[in-house]
Amino acid sequence: MSQGFNVAVAGATGAVGVEMIKTLEKRNFPVRNLKLLASKRSAGKTAKFCGTDVTIEEMTPESFKGVDFALFSAGSDISKEYRKAVVDAGALMIDNSSAFRMEDDVPLVVPEVNPEDAKLHHGVIANPNCTTIIMLVAVAPLHRAKKLVRLVASTYQAASGAGAKGMAELELQTRQLLNGEAIQPSAFAHQIGFNLIPHIDSFQDNDYTKEEMKMVKESRKILHAPELMVSCTSVRVPILRAHSESLNMEFAEEVTPDEVRAILRSAAGVTVADDPANKLYPMPKDATEQYNVLAGRIRQDISRSDNRGIEMFVSGDQVLKGAALNAVQIAELFI
Repeated sequence: MSQGFNVAVAGATGAVGVEMIKTLEKRNFPVRNLKLLASKRSAGKTAKFCGTDVTIEEMTPESFKGVDFALFSAGSDISKEYRKAVVDAGALMIDNSSAFRMEDDVPLVVPEVNPEDAKLHHGVIANPNCTTIIMLVAVAPLHRAKKLVRLVASTYQAASGAGAKGMAELELQTRQLLNGEAIQPSAFAHQIGFNLIPHIDSFQDNDYTKEEMKMVKESRKILHAPELMVSCTSVRVPILRAHSESLNMEFAEEVTPDEVRAILRSAAGVTVADDPANKLYPMPKDATEQYNVLAGRIRQDISRSDNRGIEMFVSGDQVLKGAALNAVQIAELFI
């Protein structure tokens, strides 16, 4: 840790924080000094980084003195509380929460999609919602080529989207249900074991959930397409990791499935997994712990009388590309 940048990870003991530490190491991010920050109850614990034990510290406003990059995954309230301290210390805050995403002066960045926006920051850059990131890595190249005008998404979101407690509840309920035991939902509104829950985050006045509206608003901001028509249904599914999405896309121009495959094969951050004859298509088990988003089941929308509609299915690791990896990639834009 002799050369490079001083990096802080806020929320270092959470699922995303742990993945941020691993990602910094795996991508050989030039870390001179790594500061791991968490709540008072986690202070004193250690985490491995490049073979060294790093002691976790209690996060305070003074924690960011001398820090170059502060990667935050500690929740919206904590991000709001520490924003001024981070910016005043001269650090760049890369925030994984929803706290600042829709603020006009905060760039909302997916490095494969809109890296130029990152340079417009005023001390804070926001990581988009995980489902938005996974979707747009695959959709943005198509939008650039054929201009997307309408997008309807249905998501299949893993239990880990609710953090470590979500994964633990799925594992516990699976055992309990197989053993015929009674269950008591806690992390989710209903039973998640062997069930689907079409409810993620709170319901809004228009009967969409906050999660679904994040997809709408964030997509428009990232693509600089305020007129884009977007609708979404978000569903929690009983798998541990990696989100999937069924996408119905309408373009301004005619487009064929072969054109879509060709565009995506040359797109950064995308792996085309589209060979139905050999049972190859995106699945969360294959996307887990992968940096790239998998895209497949690419076909013409037969409900249309023209050739401007495409159906596609994507899977991506929301802990990695949907959170930790995207944050580290944003920091990499500045090194």
